[in-house]
Amino acid sequence: MTIVALGDSTTAGTPGFLSPIEAPPNGKGNVESQFAHWLMKARPDWTVLNRGVNGERSDQIRDRFDRDVLAARPALVIVIAGVNDVYQGRSAESVRLTLREMYERAANAHVRVVAGSIIPYNTAGPDQNARMREVNDWIRRIAEQEPGIWFCDTRAAVAAPGNPDMLVSSPDRLHPDVAGYRLMAEALRPVIETALK
Repeated sequence: MTIVALGDSTTAGTPGFLSPIEAPPNGKGNVESQFAHWLMKARPDWTVLNRGVNGERSDQIRDRFDRDVLAARPALVIVIAGVNDVYQGRSAESVRLTLREMYERAANAHVRVVAGSIIPYNTAGPDQNARMREVNDWIRRIAEQEPGIWFCDTRAAVAAPGNPDMLVSSPDRLHPDVAGYRLMAEALRPVIETALK
């Protein structure tokens, strides 16, 4: 079963791991610093291709959708994108439009989508957190409305108890640590299993 994990740094495994796109052919660093590793450890029957790139906005991720997702002919794609748009001051609306385009490309290719929520970073201000919440609320709604899309609250998975706008643990205040990437995988796995049934 081939699954593509498509996204930015929090898919790539920053700061502990460089994805195979960033460091061909197999990536570089601590393999445990990526949720793809933990998914395959829990489900050895899955091949999860890490197609994350640190620093990319949702439009940059969309622009490589055909190459990095459709060319692999996966059964399912995990899409987590938008945090860098927010970080760079782009609107929630622009993120929604780009995510919708990726969801539609997947649907047209009969690829199921697990849509993850944007995870927090500890230096985000009130406006940035508000835009992330707006995007995440929309992702949840679209997954409820559209067949072929399943929502996973990856933000809640790595958030500090009682503070959804902070990571529970982070080496750099921007990204999860190894434990956080494992938490992301634990949240994603049952959603993927449901989507693949």
